[in-house]
Amino acid sequence: MRTGSISRKTAETDVSVTVNLDGNGVYDVDTGIGFLDHMIEQLSRHSLIDLTVRIKGDLHIDGHHTTEDCGIAIGQAIAAALGDKRGITRYGTAYAPMDEALARVSLDISGRPVLVWKAAFTQAQLGSMDTEMFEHWFQSVAQNAGITLHVECLYGSNNHHIIEGIYKAFARALREAVAIDPRKADAIPSTKGQLGG
Repeated sequence: MRTGSISRKTAETDVSVTVNLDGNGVYDVDTGIGFLDHMIEQLSRHSLIDLTVRIKGDLHIDGHHTTEDCGIAIGQAIAAALGDKRGITRYGTAYAPMDEALARVSLDISGRPVLVWKAAFTQAQLGSMDTEMFEHWFQSVAQNAGITLHVECLYGSNNHHIIEGIYKAFARALREAVAIDPRKADAIPSTKGQLGG
């Protein structure tokens, strides 16, 4: 099993994350931000990556530190679980329709973190979560997992549908990319012989 665990404690947050890339989409999530919990549960369920996420953060200030440190820890745990990335498919692309909204995510587990974000919201918050923090969460994950990540809402009007579609597309693309390619299970998928660096 390819697993990774990260514990991270600062003056702002206390975070514990465990991932199992070869799981069944089992999750146990408590960030203190209900809408973020809901999105991470979607990520786990649709990627088939088991995720345990526990965060105690300074929510009396706002959700920024909790959201950011959640993304950092999940990204670091994914990177730890991937190891040298031997045998992975590496690339993944998925579309996810969510009622009137359509999201597309393409990613490369390249070791070269980049986020291209093409999504906008017409509400300042969903539940208690600031919508501007979604891009920041994905940036934190991409940076710490070493993923080149392109996220787009192709169209849509309902803010909840837009972001839920994005998380589901990310989950399906990640599921594809972390899968072991049975034809190259012993090889690193790069002509360089390594990914990143």
